[in-house]
Amino acid sequence: MRVSKKGSPWEGGSLSGRGPVEKGSLGPPELESSPHHHGVLHPRGETAAHRLLLFFQGDYTCTFTYSAQGGTNEQWQMNIGVSEDNLLFSCSVWRPQGKSYLFFTQFKAEVKGAKIEYAMAYSQAAVGGQSDIPLKQEEFEITETTVSHREGKFRFELSKLMIVAKTPRDEL
Repeated sequence: MRVSKKGSPWEGGSLSGRGPVEKGSLGPPELESSPHHHGVLHPRGETAAHRLLLFFQGDYTCTFTYSAQGGTNEQWQMNIGVSEDNLLFSCSVWRPQGKSYLFFTQFKAEVKGAKIEYAMAYSQAAVGGQSDIPLKQEEFEITETTVSHREGKFRFELSKLMIVAKTPRDEL
């Protein structure tokens, strides 16, 4: 797994990526795990659930859990960031090549240390002049801390997931 320091995936956005962008493979790859990696992928076979953990310094974490078939060794990027005023926390997972060929049977992203203000899931990520293609609202559900597929409505396509959450604010 290669780690590089980059900013937020939203160009011109107000969130600065203090966390690393993790580049790895979703599918049945073999990835190393070490204390220096902020994201860990635990392969459990082509049809079993995979779990990707994204950590951030401090009290904010984002966990992406999914089950999928196909798409061996697809490259994905992950990002976690906190706004400069420490009021917003962002978490995103996406395929920079645009469309994923994984057949997702389920997915769930969960944030800890913040409450979701905005989230969106896409069947295709923007690439080469093409725009993001969002999932229909009926395909996924959003709670205060999770974004997940909606059983019986999700159409098995996911190429990008982004979350913006509000961090707790200590009032004086």
